[in-house]
Amino acid sequence: MEREIYGYRCRKCGQLHYPYRMVCRKCGENAHNEFDAEPLPREGTLLTYTELSSLPTVYEVQTLLLGIVELSNGIRITGQLRVAKPKIGMKVRGEVGVVRSETYDDYHGMIFREA
Repeated sequence: MEREIYGYRCRKCGQLHYPYRMVCRKCGENAHNEFDAEPLPREGTLLTYTELSSLPTVYEVQTLLLGIVELSNGIRITGQLRVAKPKIGMKVRGEVGVVRSETYDDYHGMIFREA
């Protein structure tokens, strides 16, 4: 089963939000739970990235690449980068996968690879 990351579309004005918001930032008139969930696209462009080191012990890696990606619909999302040599402006494709594991729990998030 393939997992998805969802955006939330305002039922009144059609504005797409990510992450979830209590009130629409465009029309400001939407109440809680008046959004429709829809899967976000997986293709995008890498806007910026950073390499983290000195991670907490719950991570099984010494360094971690994080990137901000603008998806094909204009939504920006942060995710892990699994790219050998990232370059700003490169095309990437996301997938939902395990980004961190603990003894009894797996945490899922967006992982971007070169498109």
